[in-house]
Amino acid sequence: MQSNSQDLVLITDDCHVVLLDGLERLGFTCHFIPDITPETTRQIISRYQGLVINSKISVDRALLDAATQLRFVARLGSGMEIVDHRYAASKGVAVLSSPEGNRNAVAEQALGMLLALTNNLLRADREVRQDIWRREANRGIELRGRTMGIIGFGHTGSQFARKLAGMEMRVLAFDKYKTDYTAEFPWVQETDLETLLQHADIISLHLPLSPETTHLVDKKFVDRCKPGFILINTARGACIKTTDLVQALEEGTVGGACLDVFENEKPGTRTTVERKLYQRLHQMENVVLSPHVAGWTTESKRLLAEVLLEKIINVLYPPKLA
Repeated sequence: MQSNSQDLVLITDDCHVVLLDGLERLGFTCHFIPDITPETTRQIISRYQGLVINSKISVDRALLDAATQLRFVARLGSGMEIVDHRYAASKGVAVLSSPEGNRNAVAEQALGMLLALTNNLLRADREVRQDIWRREANRGIELRGRTMGIIGFGHTGSQFARKLAGMEMRVLAFDKYKTDYTAEFPWVQETDLETLLQHADIISLHLPLSPETTHLVDKKFVDRCKPGFILINTARGACIKTTDLVQALEEGTVGGACLDVFENEKPGTRTTVERKLYQRLHQMENVVLSPHVAGWTTESKRLLAEVLLEKIINVLYPPKLA
């Protein structure tokens, strides 16, 4: 079954060609405009039956009101806080995401950042390039025998747990909205949040952004944790209150951090106060930082497109029941 030949899909971000080819085989005409602005998107969205986004376009009430022909919104990735789900549903607009497409990439990045931090690899690399040979100063620590706490056991949290299967660690997991979810993970112990915070040497966040998770990690959170724990965040920057984290890192109540996401990921828009705060963070040697690229691999680019295409097909053309 194919769509009407006049049906249009607006693709607002870079994606693998497999998605465009698949949509066109279904009969859609794709308008691939990866440099489009949110303002222009609102101005032209009334023409489109489909919308494919990544992170720059917020699908709020105003956009949905303008999107009078829209049938689906498809997100290349997992963060759905940028879509007003309820309002979309009230207008009969299907909302799709593809966390299966980059969960492995996110998990690998989290583990890679942690190993880089615990083995002082970034500092050691910089020093060796300058013929500075400091072996004792760059002595690392091993993960074996330590306790990992995973908060959020969805697509990326569970995939991160898989990466730890052979690390000889104690792995604790907490997910507020799930129970009995570790049957496939015999090396993972399901527990409550307080137990996790008290025992974890390392805590990794795998949470969506919501009012409930915004600034989850603040001073009160840190005070409940094991002193000197390492924090990993490959989820959403606003899950952490940056001012509290920077202070905790300076004081040593947080021993280190691996951060792929930040509260303000647009350096050019940062206020004077924010710039000073991030400068303090950037000067620290007990942090590993990356520009929101966990999940941003060659393989995940294709897989995100494949997963999303399959979901679009299933929503628009569901198989007939026998």
